[in-house]
Amino acid sequence: MVKYFFSQTDIKSSWEHVFSAFWQRYPNPFSKHVLTEDVVFREVTPDNTLISRRLLTKTNHLPRWAEKIFPSNLARSVFVIEDSVVDLKNKTLTTFSWNINHTRLLVVEERCVYSMSHEKQAWSLAKREAWISSGVFGFSRAIQEFGLARFKSNQIKATRGLEYALSTLHGDGPSRPLKDKEAMEKTKETALATSEKAKNLASVASPHKSNQFV
Repeated sequence: MVKYFFSQTDIKSSWEHVFSAFWQRYPNPFSKHVLTEDVVFREVTPDNTLISRRLLTKTNHLPRWAEKIFPSNLARSVFVIEDSVVDLKNKTLTTFSWNINHTRLLVVEERCVYSMSHEKQAWSLAKREAWISSGVFGFSRAIQEFGLARFKSNQIKATRGLEYALSTLHGDGPSRPLKDKEAMEKTKETALATSEKAKNLASVASPHKSNQFV
């Protein structure tokens, strides 16, 4: 059985502003769980569609009950592939992402479409879907519930992070001061330690890119 999530969010910025802020939203004070981002593949098609694949490294803290069940040497980072398609003609940015490690424990697949709002002029709309599954016999339901709760929490952070990027780049949305600079520097140092391993995993996944782009 798979847990399903859907949300629809109005963004008080034009699609052009959202499009540019999307690529520059990390680092931000609301997404400290995102350690690194690397472009693995990028091309512009003959019809001027931008296709990209990026690798994101995120923290992977387990709940206390899970730490008692799963091995103590379980990697504390999760590597996520993010495919994206930018359609400039129709003004849509579509992303599809999924984790490439810890897949026996939990798989989170997410699809998000950023488009112009047809109801509110000069605003944008974000439609987000997620599918959360686990193959751990006897614990799949608990793991899926945990995955869904964490996903919801992270999406709130992602929305605030995008608002922060919009405010920084274009003056859109509420302005927020950047806090805990020292903590963010430590996060960057931690990210460097896992960067090479993440890139190797992305290389393994990259031959399948033609089948994954949305």
